[in-house]
Amino acid sequence: QVQLVESGGGLVQAGGSLRLSCAASGLTFNSWAMAWFRQAPGKEREFVSRISGSGRVTNYADSVKGRFTIFRENAKNTVYLQMNSLNPEDTAVYYCAADRTPVIHTAQRYYDYWGQGTQVTVSP
Repeated sequence: QVQLVESGGGLVQAGGSLRLSCAASGLTFNSWAMAWFRQAPGKEREFVSRISGSGRVTNYADSVKGRFTIFRENAKNTVYLQMNSLNPEDTAVYYCAADRTPVIHTAQRYYDYWGQGTQVTVSP
């Protein structure tokens, strides 16, 4: 049974940083691309970032480029999202997701497994 468990969310002031983690189990981790999505209140879930199984290829939404960094430790079956220079518009529930294909997907329908989400709140 595949499980994705996010952690690291919380309350931070604007300009601050957080690091999210997503621990995976039940899958051959380095064979799966991993991604982060987020959903703000009243909005649709949106793509944030994606990393290939090897970790060599990364993609970002324009809104987070230069501020967020995705990386993974395959030996620990964990993917991370380092978030710097946070602003109130980053407030959302953040989800990690797993995609079995190597094609770069930003649409959530391509992702097979999802975590339960972790809340990130950025105060002004």
